[in-house]
Amino acid sequence: MKNKITVALAAYGMSGKVFHGPLLKVNNGFKVKYILERSKSLSKELFPEAEIVGTFESILADNEIELIIVNTPDELHYPMAKRALEANKHVVLEKPATLRSAELEKLISLAKSKNLILTVFQNRRWDGDFRTVQQLVEKAPFGRLVEFESHYDRYRTEITPNTWKEEGDEYCGVLYNLGSHMVDQAYMLFGKPQAVTAHLKAVRTGGEVADYYDIRLDYKEFSALLKCSYLVMDPGPRYTINGEFGTFKKWGIDGQEELLKAGNLPVGKNWGNEEPESWGTLVYTENEEYIEELVETIHGDYRIFYDNLFEVIRNKKQLLVKPEEALVVLEILEACLLSDKERRTIVI
Repeated sequence: MKNKITVALAAYGMSGKVFHGPLLKVNNGFKVKYILERSKSLSKELFPEAEIVGTFESILADNEIELIIVNTPDELHYPMAKRALEANKHVVLEKPATLRSAELEKLISLAKSKNLILTVFQNRRWDGDFRTVQQLVEKAPFGRLVEFESHYDRYRTEITPNTWKEEGDEYCGVLYNLGSHMVDQAYMLFGKPQAVTAHLKAVRTGGEVADYYDIRLDYKEFSALLKCSYLVMDPGPRYTINGEFGTFKKWGIDGQEELLKAGNLPVGKNWGNEEPESWGTLVYTENEEYIEELVETIHGDYRIFYDNLFEVIRNKKQLLVKPEEALVVLEILEACLLSDKERRTIVI
């Protein structure tokens, strides 16, 4: 493709190797020129033509670089994104965008003043199960929504020592990690809640940061419950939607991440498809008749994120993941922290 966007990856840890790298590799609209790796050269397997650099300054100094992926540890997102924008680069931030909403506000203002694109990698908007839930909520075959429940549970007893995700303050742990995705999904479905109640705790033996949360988002006529735990050996439904006339349940997690971890590149028309045995179940009444049916899962596709970003930068199309949306997500996460700390419901 002509007029490719020249990109630099600011890190090549899990997110670079599993998500950004493969997605950029298969997208003809982008050329990866630099990858920041201070002590390793893991990126050479996927990007043998890219230059491995040891400093962020060398990326900022190259006028050919148009886009920087800031996928470093969370506490570095704000300072690195700020420097990238000041150097007139478009920026993709890993989630959470920043640790504090005030930091993201400053970045949004800076990007607007320089007419630059700032976005956040909320890839789970393109999970197949979530895309299916979006369609169901819109069509509402279960009638008036009564309660929405979403789980992202794992069974992980081990605690990896000397890692930033397992040590630190209240911004470490699952709330700002997986919670960034789940709150974003709820916000996409229902908008900003009226109130937030959250309980956080460490459930693993020896755990220092929260690896469990129970979040209640209250809306005018229903509640959305978001739950995560690292000690769930036999998970229940990923999604449960209860309505006045029916219920939808969906088990299992979108399979794209596991495919990417196994080294598969996201290519082909069947990418993100789910087998029928994993489809969700909808039961409802219609004209006093009880109906039970399988709901085909819409295929997941993380490729849409970078497809859209190319169109935004080159063709001025509308950005799908707006930084203002990430700002609301951070405000909700901050309300969760305050709710847990003060043991009360926070009115938004």
